[in-house]
Amino acid sequence: MKTLLLHSCCAPCSSSVLEQLKNEFDITVLYYNPNIYPETEYLKRLNEQIDYLNKINIKYIIANYDPNEYNDAIKGKEHLPEKSSRCFQCYKFRLEKTAEIAKSKNFDYFTTTLSVSPHKNATFINEIGASLSSEKCKFLSSDFKKKNGYLRSIQLSKENNFYRQTYCGCEMSLRCSLNKLEKQKGL
Repeated sequence: MKTLLLHSCCAPCSSSVLEQLKNEFDITVLYYNPNIYPETEYLKRLNEQIDYLNKINIKYIIANYDPNEYNDAIKGKEHLPEKSSRCFQCYKFRLEKTAEIAKSKNFDYFTTTLSVSPHKNATFINEIGASLSSEKCKFLSSDFKKKNGYLRSIQLSKENNFYRQTYCGCEMSLRCSLNKLEKQKGL
């Protein structure tokens, strides 16, 4: 069976992706998300991910959490809105690390759960992945939200009583989420 390093942002997003891929690949999940703010949120998502992976018996790697690496990667783009080149840079930053680890550990393929979200641009993600692909370690192009992937992740989240965050992860997306809540409440 071919090996796959699957970058994951959280348990809810990984759930349906793992379900889709588990019969095709020997999967190891990579949890690499230095973009998540604050650290308490990072730890909440990390612990939820580890608990789920242990429950379903999937191997995992936890990479270093250093928000300064992320801040350096998006420097000059902090003011940009969601779904902008700031997000593209964030995808690229995390996929570069995924490809680096996948290649160093001789995985056949690498990919990410990011495309399961309707808020993420699968075209961007696949372009980045393809640019990092090599003959020995290929990027598995995907749009995991298709074929009800996102809806299935919601269903699995309910079944597993997952913590579901209200924002993507970075400080800018948290601020955006809080601003939307204030507007909805008429504040």
